[in-house]
Amino acid sequence: MNHDAIQVFEHMRVHGLKPHLPACTVLLNSLVKVRLTDTVWKIYKKMVKIGIVPNLRIYNVLIHACCKSLDVEKAEELLSEMEFKCVSPDHFTYNTLISLYCKRGMHYEALCIQDRMNKSGILPDIITYNSLIHGYCKQGRMREALRMFKEIKDVTPNHVTYTTLIDGYCRVNSYNEAMCLCEEMEAKGLFPGTVTYNTILRKLCEEGRIKDANKLLNEMSGKKVVPDNITCNTLINAYCKIGDMKSALKVRGTMLSAVLKPDSFTYKALIHGFCRTHDLENAKDFVYLMINDGFSPNYCTYSWLVDLYCNQNNEEMLVKLPDEFYQKGIIVDISVYRALIRRLCKKERVGYAQRLYDIMVCKGIVGDIVVFTSLSYAYLKAGDTHTGLKIFDEMLKKRLMITHKIHKSFTASYASDKGILGIFWNLAVERGLISRSTLKQIHRAEDNA
Repeated sequence: MNHDAIQVFEHMRVHGLKPHLPACTVLLNSLVKVRLTDTVWKIYKKMVKIGIVPNLRIYNVLIHACCKSLDVEKAEELLSEMEFKCVSPDHFTYNTLISLYCKRGMHYEALCIQDRMNKSGILPDIITYNSLIHGYCKQGRMREALRMFKEIKDVTPNHVTYTTLIDGYCRVNSYNEAMCLCEEMEAKGLFPGTVTYNTILRKLCEEGRIKDANKLLNEMSGKKVVPDNITCNTLINAYCKIGDMKSALKVRGTMLSAVLKPDSFTYKALIHGFCRTHDLENAKDFVYLMINDGFSPNYCTYSWLVDLYCNQNNEEMLVKLPDEFYQKGIIVDISVYRALIRRLCKKERVGYAQRLYDIMVCKGIVGDIVVFTSLSYAYLKAGDTHTGLKIFDEMLKKRLMITHKIHKSFTASYASDKGILGIFWNLAVERGLISRSTLKQIHRAEDNA
């Protein structure tokens, strides 16, 4: 739809037609909503070129775009431009700027905007206060958040205000204060909803207070507050962490009965839980379910499986895992092999990693920079420098260069191998696998560390 709107705008522009301001506002706003910030600025520049003079609404959309991309500098430029063109900011302008500053942790600047707002005769509304309170809560500055809460005047605190404060107190381990606010909220006729309960539930689960979490669930049920995906995921994760897979599956069953669709987090929590309890079959089954539901397991997910296979001295079956995927009708691509090979190398099972690589090549799947770097390092660490350097030669032949991102990732992953890692990177430089520009980036990052 946005694409069609842009095409219409381009057609009008080419034929010397100027769209009306409301149409321009709608187009820019629709692009901001889907976070196409670069496109917003390109279209806006073209609008200005054909003689469109921005009004308050267009400036508000542009400042909103700055808020989405956390671009303080650009937002300040727009505010100065508005002043120069005598376009007076409104509630939306000021609130968006305050939200942007709070998101960036720039509380002094946010308060300056509030002061400017007051001087221009625009009184702060609840959105203004909520943004300022959220900014403090996000940084754990609960004294300032509470002070701001007490300063609220001429407007009434709403669900967002209380939930933000409750979340802030939970984050700084002040559970009692959070519950007091919950009671105050109810006393004022603002009954906690799912979001508020989820905030408290998360804290209880983090502290392992499962009994209290279940009491809270019963309270939710009694007050007709409907659990959502976050509620269920929080509980599933909590049960998985303590190895109570029966209860975790029960919550998943409740989730499905309530027509709530498990997401990537649900599957990862369950897979991790089964791996922790050494239940390989269920862990694999949930990997299959996850893929069939359209979610891609990441490196961590496959790492849990690899670790379980290795802990059970069952590496032979791990090598056959991609074939099991095929038999289940699951397409196995480079991402699966990459994760398995990378983790096996990390576990110093380079022989099995090599076998997986050979199987991958036989199936016509080409290795990438992560696969080759993992294998070469694993061989070098195992004392087989000859094979490690042979892989380097193959990387050079395939023009697979080690990037700054790869260097950073491997350095973090093998931080305890400083001596061997240093030799590995030196060999990579000697073999021409790290470009001069990448070396400069690496040295710059090391200097700034």
